Amino acid sequence: MLRALSIQPLESGRREDAPLVKGRSLWADARRRLFRNKPAVASLCILGLLALLSVIGPFFWPYQYDVIDYSLAGCAPAWWPGASAYCTAAGMHIFGMDEVGRDLFIRVLYGARVSLAIGFVATLVSLLIGISYGAIAGFLGGAVDELMMRFVDVLYSLPYIFLVILLMVVFDHDFFLLFVAVGAVEWLTMSRIVRGQTLSIKQKEFIEAARAAGVATPTIIRRHVIPNVMGPVIIYVTLTIPTVILAESFLSFLGLGIQEPLTSLGVLIAEGANQMESAPWMLIFPALCMALTLFCFNFIGDGLRDALDPKDR
Repeated sequence: MLRALSIQPLESGRREDAPLVKGRSLWADARRRLFRNKPAVASLCILGLLALLSVIGPFFWPYQYDVIDYSLAGCAPAWWPGASAYCTAAGMHIFGMDEVGRDLFIRVLYGARVSLAIGFVATLVSLLIGISYGAIAGFLGGAVDELMMRFVDVLYSLPYIFLVILLMVVFDHDFFLLFVAVGAVEWLTMSRIVRGQTLSIKQKEFIEAARAAGVATPTIIRRHVIPNVMGPVIIYVTLTIPTVILAESFLSFLGLGIQEPLTSLGVLIAEGANQMESAPWMLIFPALCMALTLFCFNFIGDGLRDALDPKDR
């Protein structure tokens, strides 16, 4: 008995000295895996630098995006091969001038700012509508699910661009309503993804426990269903943003998007396409900015898909 009492404090001390092993959450593990993906990290840095430059760059650049200098209309950059003497004397116009004499560099910055803003805000609108719609349809199921999904199928049967053009004509090219118009027709695929995830999640034990505890259906959807479908949703968001940017560029290319003097990458590409033979720099620089943005979003989406895929762990 005395021997047992003398040993017990030693064993207790060993248990207290044992190191504590801390587990990692799903999001912490996904973040660690994402930061190991070099293309995704490089894309995050490039995209962040581009967004920062488009926001604060115009405050430090000596030229304005809407100031016209007809004497330098169509002037090439000073470093452009074969640039004439008066173009070489243009100074800091590193991207050259457009067809009416506006600095192209500052217009590319403003175009990137507008395109990124439309991409993020329109995706946020589609995110809110798609998650809410899909989670409600998948969780309620039955006739409600059938009715809601048939409505989505009807909208799918209509031409996407036709719907956006119709909304833009109705709202008379309003800049802020362009965000809503594009986002309002981008939520269909999002709702289907969320519905499919909800159908598998609502059979889990923690949902049954919440139901047994008397938790209201809206609370279950908000606190238990939506947080557990965010993995695939985040991946799809990174693919939706470039889709929205391309849709806005297409509308601007047709003259139905951003209106002068404000600009976007789509407007600049449309203007550059008209001057491609005489002033190729007007097309090259906005197109490179657009391509860089889309590549970054695609690499980030691939990195998030690999980081959040449980089968790769």
